[in-house]
Amino acid sequence: MAGLTIAVAGIGYVGLSNAVLLARHNRVRALDIDPQRVDEINRRHCPLIDPELEAYLATRDLDLTATTDPETAMEGADYVIVATPTNYDPVANFFDTSTVETVVGEALRLNPEATLVIKSTVPVGFTAELNARLGTDRVIFSPEFLREGRALHDNLYPSRIVVGEDSARAHRFAALLTDGAEAEDIPTLFTQSTEAEAIKLFANTYLAMRVAFFNELDSYALSRGLASRQIIEGVGLDPRIGTHYNNPSFGYGGYCLPKDTKQLLANYADVPQNLVRAVVDANRTRKDFIAERILDRAPRRVGIYRLVMKAGSDNYRQSSVQGIMKRLKAKGIEVVVYEPTMEEPQFYGSRVIRDLAAFKADCDLIVANRQSPDLDDVAGLSRHTGSPPGGAQMSDRP
Repeated sequence: MAGLTIAVAGIGYVGLSNAVLLARHNRVRALDIDPQRVDEINRRHCPLIDPELEAYLATRDLDLTATTDPETAMEGADYVIVATPTNYDPVANFFDTSTVETVVGEALRLNPEATLVIKSTVPVGFTAELNARLGTDRVIFSPEFLREGRALHDNLYPSRIVVGEDSARAHRFAALLTDGAEAEDIPTLFTQSTEAEAIKLFANTYLAMRVAFFNELDSYALSRGLASRQIIEGVGLDPRIGTHYNNPSFGYGGYCLPKDTKQLLANYADVPQNLVRAVVDANRTRKDFIAERILDRAPRRVGIYRLVMKAGSDNYRQSSVQGIMKRLKAKGIEVVVYEPTMEEPQFYGSRVIRDLAAFKADCDLIVANRQSPDLDDVAGLSRHTGSPPGGAQMSDRP
């Protein structure tokens, strides 16, 4: 297969979707510290829940190999894509970028001629500072705009491609992404690295702001006995607003929005602002509100129906419902969890039940972050939040 040689460090949703996309026309070596994940990819099994990734790995002719050895992955690569996780550190009040810095340092040592492309989300100004600190100009930034469970789809049909440099190597990298995509006429933007970093954080904070707005609309409707479903439908019919990202929930959760909003707020340390702080605070207020609504019903045992943050995702460790669980348990309420994908008997001290019928029988109130046919037989007993499909739901058991 013709093309370039590309190394991808980190094979979560971002790394694996990029590796598969680029392996359609290039030689790709995926690097990860997890031997089991590496083995699965080499056997063409997808270690993540993503229909397109599963299909492409199983059926497409991809020049893709995975390894745990950095030298094997990076030697001779034209580009090294860094897609390792950057979690928000509440103590430092900043992203923990240590994994990115480790991979960049290793890549510069093993392959000083390669162009390094950071796909991990980083603080505004990180790439320029890293280049200066390491005495190099080989590191550029290119943000991702992917959804968990649809990561390859969003790479095949991207809303836009942003590269934080306007140079021959940046245009060449953008062309690699375009060549692998199925969509045509993809908007492509070349900026400075710091502006590209800001694009990522501001885009996710805007999405979080929409979630927070409709959550507060729902809180108002619930407090006044109004049907939030009807209000949201009427508001969303304005074409300037639209109907996307309008479902009330327990708060924005998942891997990206909570940490990216806090990181953007940290970047505002010496800049006047009100709205970004309000977005972050609104997420906590919403969880307080939902928890109080549950406590008002004086439940004996509360059941949490599914930890996964949304349908088609296997991510539950950053789901917003965990904030509700913590608040209830702090008030002495027993909380149990229905999560059939979990093998562990407990989740942070809450008993895990994998049998749906047993779960329903064991709880006197069930909390769900989406409406589901699984709960139709108990939904008739509920005092609903009034949220539209996909929103939060509470059902009382007799």
